[in-house]
Amino acid sequence: MIKTVAFDLGGIIMEIDNEEPTRRFQEIGVQDATTLLDPYTQAGVFGDLEHGKISEEEFRQRLSTHVGHELTWQQCQYAWLGYAKSVPQHSFPTLLRLREMGYRVVLASNTNGFMQSWVDSEKFSGDGHAVSFYFDELYRSYEMKEMKPDERFFTYILLHENILPENLLFIDDSPRNCAIASKIGILTYCPENGADWTGAVMDILQKDRG
Repeated sequence: MIKTVAFDLGGIIMEIDNEEPTRRFQEIGVQDATTLLDPYTQAGVFGDLEHGKISEEEFRQRLSTHVGHELTWQQCQYAWLGYAKSVPQHSFPTLLRLREMGYRVVLASNTNGFMQSWVDSEKFSGDGHAVSFYFDELYRSYEMKEMKPDERFFTYILLHENILPENLLFIDDSPRNCAIASKIGILTYCPENGADWTGAVMDILQKDRG
């Protein structure tokens, strides 16, 4: 029986743009951004930030060294927010409804403090709410010190939710992330980036309830 429903942020709650962040990082001087950025799991200094191995300030300093001139925190955030193509409104009523139905609703995201500064503000939802308004818990890679698709990311959530794998439904637009979660017994659903997943998720939960 499903008890907790976990949602990825980029691609599920927020439609992501995989080209704009490259353009923005190049704009601030990261000429090799095309080879450094990844839609799902970052590597190098970008991965260190999202893994929680370095702080935002350390990221700013290292990227400044990389480009050969001083970058501000605001410039770094501007570049990261290139991923935020849109925040579709169709998901929010469903998130609140799931909580009313008795499900634990949690975020499960590879992300960083630059992105979350915006996500945690009232500017995020378009109607004055931070992301925390819609979720019972926020599981974020840079705070957890774990990243998808590592199994430890998912076992961390299972441990903190105090549930078995079959009690968790995980929604993510990355087939690789869903494959690893499925491998350890978690039920998954993998819609495309920006797709309306609301009907399909409600159908899964209805079938689970019998």
